[in-house]
Amino acid sequence: MKSGERPKQVRGLRQESRRFRLLVIVVGFFLVSLTFVVISKPEAILFNLNGKLPVDQAPTSILIKQKVNSPPVTSRKTSTDALPGGDPRVVDDEADVRPKGTKREEEESRVLSEPDPTSGMTELTPNKDGGGRKSDEETLGSDRGDGEWKGKEEERGHAVEKHKVTLPTVSNYTIHDTEDAENAKQDDGTSSDVQGSKPLCDFSNFRANVCEMRGDVRIHPNATSIMFMEPAGSQRDELWKIKPYPRKGDEFCLSHITELTVKSSKVAPECTKYHDVPAVIFSLTGYTGNLFHDFTDVMVPLFTTAGEFNGEVQFLITDMALWWTIKYHTVLQKLSMYPIIDFSKDDQVHCFKHVIVGLHAYMEFTIDSSKAPHNYSMVDFNRFMRGAYSLGRDTVTVLGELPKVKPRLLIIKRHRTRMFLNLDEIIAMAEELGFEVVIDEANVSSDISKFARLVNTVDVMMGVHGAGLTNCVFLPQNATLIQIVPWGGLEWVSRTDFGNPAELMGLHYKQYSISVDESSLTEQYPRDHEIFKNPIAFHKHGFDFIRQTFMDKQNVKLDCERFRPILLEALDNLNP
Repeated sequence: MKSGERPKQVRGLRQESRRFRLLVIVVGFFLVSLTFVVISKPEAILFNLNGKLPVDQAPTSILIKQKVNSPPVTSRKTSTDALPGGDPRVVDDEADVRPKGTKREEEESRVLSEPDPTSGMTELTPNKDGGGRKSDEETLGSDRGDGEWKGKEEERGHAVEKHKVTLPTVSNYTIHDTEDAENAKQDDGTSSDVQGSKPLCDFSNFRANVCEMRGDVRIHPNATSIMFMEPAGSQRDELWKIKPYPRKGDEFCLSHITELTVKSSKVAPECTKYHDVPAVIFSLTGYTGNLFHDFTDVMVPLFTTAGEFNGEVQFLITDMALWWTIKYHTVLQKLSMYPIIDFSKDDQVHCFKHVIVGLHAYMEFTIDSSKAPHNYSMVDFNRFMRGAYSLGRDTVTVLGELPKVKPRLLIIKRHRTRMFLNLDEIIAMAEELGFEVVIDEANVSSDISKFARLVNTVDVMMGVHGAGLTNCVFLPQNATLIQIVPWGGLEWVSRTDFGNPAELMGLHYKQYSISVDESSLTEQYPRDHEIFKNPIAFHKHGFDFIRQTFMDKQNVKLDCERFRPILLEALDNLNP
């Protein structure tokens, strides 16, 4: 090899090495970029300018002018019972918990002292993780030990397994898969014009805000938004914020409810799931987990809102409580034939022709038939509940119609608060009058189906004011509900929560207010104490005082001679 050739060869090899390294860097960069696009943003490859956005680019705040948003706030209270805790819990019907605070107590005192036919009694304390809550009766579960709670949890687990619940909660459920998308569009036959000039939402009801849309509606859970697609040239410009739980004005309760955005738009994410039935969106947090609130906040409003669809409706639930859907799966399956969509765990863009956000609700445990869709009433609700649980009796048996068959009286038994101190004496009197007496306790750990069947077999049900009386929804028509009102000026609350609803269901209703001598408070206070002379005056101390004094620390010893006429009237109601 010549002396000059070796340096030239070395320089050539170095140049080739640099070119190779440069090529490797370029190719590597290209591969990394392509990998990022394909894995992280696959929709970007398919993005086009047809007015639609990829799913993950769904706008959480589309740039449109805000037109309507904040409704006037009206404070309303509620009476009943709930449990602190996030998971499915088993609580009874004998406790009360209310949020404390001077301002809130003053407001509650005013409401209690000034009966309001449009409100219930008190406000309860929901917990942050969305589980059951206690109210008026069920919240004293806090005095239970961890061992008892664990035992109850295991019982509930066995119960769920035993019943083999067939109500799945799914995230990707669809009526039409993507391959049917175009057919669904062609068969739709609807457009945004179906909505006309009607606003998307109605915030005029004091108890519940509701949005209803007909046309091209797209629900994107990831963005917590419901978008009403507007045609080209439309001037509609709306944006609403709604929490789909019927406790409007109860800021403490609603602070735990997911807020949804309802808006009109010309830009929205692509549909990934198409449905050919309407959708109803509602929350399960709030005060659920307590028997009274399960019905007044969810069951009655859900029936009012979804009953007209005869099962052809899709439920989307925000703030899901799976244990609650399991407990009431019989009712939910009667209202909707489709698996529930868990709003918080779903990443699809669901497209509907008809969507209702929120539930129609009116007064406590009541349907206002003059305002409800299709003029639904509490008689309809009572009939629906009996049908849902396949209960045999639609109406009570007339006395003498069946020889040797006695009228049945169910007495709701309590164990810690507002107990009957002379239960044996009450039973003896009722049997003397000709009743067959049944004693049972109604609490949220009860098997709903089993207790419903029991209630449906009786002609008269009685108990001290509390959530257990909610079971009157299973009574046959013309049965009688007797509510015992504790001492303390709680008459109007008792009538609002249970008296009015019972009568609107087609039941007879009797309200018995105990006297001073029938109250165990006489063992705690002298007879000349102001608490007996003017109990209403103590309402100014707030509901926490009222709860502790007139509910948690009071039991009842019925004066059987004084109470006897009430049972005789119940017997008269069974005569033709």
